[in-house]
Amino acid sequence: MKDDFKSESQEAINVLKRGGLILYPTDTVWGIGCDSTNPEAIEKVFALKKRSESKSLICLVSDFKMLNEYVEDVPEVAYDILKYAAKPTTIIYDDPIRVAENLIADDNTLAIRVTKDKFCKELVRRFRRPIVSTSANISGEKTPESFSQIAPEILKGVDYVVNLHQSKKSTKPSAIIKLSNDGKVKVVRK
Repeated sequence: MKDDFKSESQEAINVLKRGGLILYPTDTVWGIGCDSTNPEAIEKVFALKKRSESKSLICLVSDFKMLNEYVEDVPEVAYDILKYAAKPTTIIYDDPIRVAENLIADDNTLAIRVTKDKFCKELVRRFRRPIVSTSANISGEKTPESFSQIAPEILKGVDYVVNLHQSKKSTKPSAIIKLSNDGKVKVVRK
C-alpha cells in the first residue's frame, strides 16, 4: 500500500506542479485539488465546479508547521480544537499568507484543514505547500458519497484521477469553525 501511496502521490504532484487539477480521496469526501499558490489553477477549479469566485475554497496542510507558514497568526485555541476534534475539522483563519489572491475570501480569510488522512498527508507533505480541496461536484449539486457518484463532467474536467480508495464510501464533509483574531469563534458547519 505504501508503494501505491508513493506512486499515486508522485503522479498527482506532477500534475499539480504543471497547474493541473486532480481528483483525490480526502479525509472526508472525494475532492478536486490544485496548487493553492497558482491563481490560474484555482480559476480552473471555479470554472469546473461552475462556482462563483466569491464562494471560498478549502485547502489542506500536512501539519501545524505548514499551517503556521500560511497563516499570519494562528490563534492558540486552534491547536486545542484540532487536537481534540472527533472528526475532520476545517478552521477559517484571518490573514492567510503565501497563497494565491483568488483563494483568499473577500474578508481576508482562508479555510484550512490539517489533514490526518495518510494519503493526503503524504501528498501535501511531498508537494510542500497547501493543496486546494473542494468537493467533487458542480456547485449546488449533492456532494458525491462515493467515487461512483462523481459526475462524468467532473471526471473529464480534471487532469488526473488518483487511483486509490475508489470503492470506499466518503464520510461527511468536515466541520467548519471560524476563528477570528479578535477571539470570536463561530461554528459554520457542524
